Amino acid sequence: MTVYQNPELVALFETYTGGPSGIGADLTRVVAAADAGAPLLVATATDLVLYPGNGAAPSVQGFRMGTRGFKELAAVSHLGPAMASLVNMRRIDPASDLWRRDAKRLLAATRTARSANTPSLWRDRIAVEAYRGREDAVAGMLDYGCGLTIRYLEAVVASEARLTPEFLRRAVLEAESDELGATVPFNWVMIATFFLAGLDVSHRIIGWLADRELDWTRTMVLICGKQGRPTSGVTWTTNSVAQMILAASDHELPLDRLYIAPHGPTFVISDPGDLAPVRAAEGELRALWSYTRAISDLSPTMFDGYPRYAPGACTPPVVTERTSELSEMPAIAGPDDMRAMVTRLRMVQEDPRHLLSGCVADYAAEQLRRNGNDPRLAVVPGLDGVVYPAGL
Repeated sequence: MTVYQNPELVALFETYTGGPSGIGADLTRVVAAADAGAPLLVATATDLVLYPGNGAAPSVQGFRMGTRGFKELAAVSHLGPAMASLVNMRRIDPASDLWRRDAKRLLAATRTARSANTPSLWRDRIAVEAYRGREDAVAGMLDYGCGLTIRYLEAVVASEARLTPEFLRRAVLEAESDELGATVPFNWVMIATFFLAGLDVSHRIIGWLADRELDWTRTMVLICGKQGRPTSGVTWTTNSVAQMILAASDHELPLDRLYIAPHGPTFVISDPGDLAPVRAAEGELRALWSYTRAISDLSPTMFDGYPRYAPGACTPPVVTERTSELSEMPAIAGPDDMRAMVTRLRMVQEDPRHLLSGCVADYAAEQLRRNGNDPRLAVVPGLDGVVYPAGL
C-alpha cells in the first residue's frame, strides 16, 4: 500500500534531515571540523582505539577476548551457571535425559581442565602481569572450584533426586553443609574470578591511557557496538568499560563527553599490524560523536532559561539483611562485603542491562584508581585471605 506524501512538505523536511545534504548534516560537519584536533577514544567489544586528532596515526589496546587468562578464568566462573542450567533443564523437561548427557560432558571437561590447572601454568604460560604474586592462590582456588563441581556432578548423576535448587545452593554455592566437602562458598570463587578478569583489563586500560596523558576535558569518547549480551551495557552504570574509562580518567572525563552507541559503527582487528580498517573508520566515528554533540548543543541556543539536563551520578543502594529487591547495582562496602557482591552476581544474571562479566569490574577499577594502578595493593575478594583446601 502506497502512502501519500506531499512533495512540497517532504522537500521542506529533507532540507534539514535529508541525509548528507541536509542542514543537520552541515552542522555535524562544522562541529566535526572544529573538533578535528581533539582526541577520540573508541571502545568496541574487544579493543580500545585512540585517534589523537588531526589525522595522526591511531593506537590500539586489545582488552577482552584475546587477552591472556580471560577464558581460563571464565571457564570456572561459568561452572556455577552451568550447574544451575542442569537443574532447570530437568525441572522444565523431567522426561528428557538431556541434562544427564550434559552433566557427563561437563564432568569430563572439568576433570580435564582441573588436571591442566597448575601454579606454573599461571606463572609461566598465561603470565598475566596483574596476577603476579598470586599464581599459587589462583591455581588453588580454581582447583577447589573444579573439585567441588566434580563432586556435585558425580552426586547428581548418581542420584537424580539431588538435582534441586536447594541442594545446589546448600552444598555448593553457599557451602552451608559438608555433604560434598565444601568449606568455601562457590559464590566466592565466581566473585574472585570475575574480579581478577576486571583487575587485569582495568590495569591495562588505566596504564595504557595514563601513558597518553590525555586532556580529558577535550577527549571525545565513544563505546560502539554490542557489549556482551544484545541487551547489555547501554548505560553508564551498566557498562563496565565505561566505568573503567572513567576510573582511568580519575573521574575527570565529563559524563556528557562519553556516548554509548550500541548501533554505532565498529570494526574487527584481525591483524594487529594492519590498522587500515581502524584508520578507515575514524571519519564515521568522529561524525557520530559530533552529530550527537551538535544536537545536544542546540538546546542552550533554543531553550535558555529553562532547566538544563545534567548527567546525574547514581548513588548505589546499600544492601541489608532486609533488602528484598533492587533496581541498581548495590554499593560494595569492602572486600568482605559478600552479601553485596553475591547480590551483584544475581543482578548481572537477572537484569538484561548488565554485562555478565561486569559484576565487580567497577570495584576492581576503583581499587586500582585509588592505589596508583598497582594490582598488588588491591584486595581480591574471595581470594586474598581465603584458604582453599587442596585436593578436594
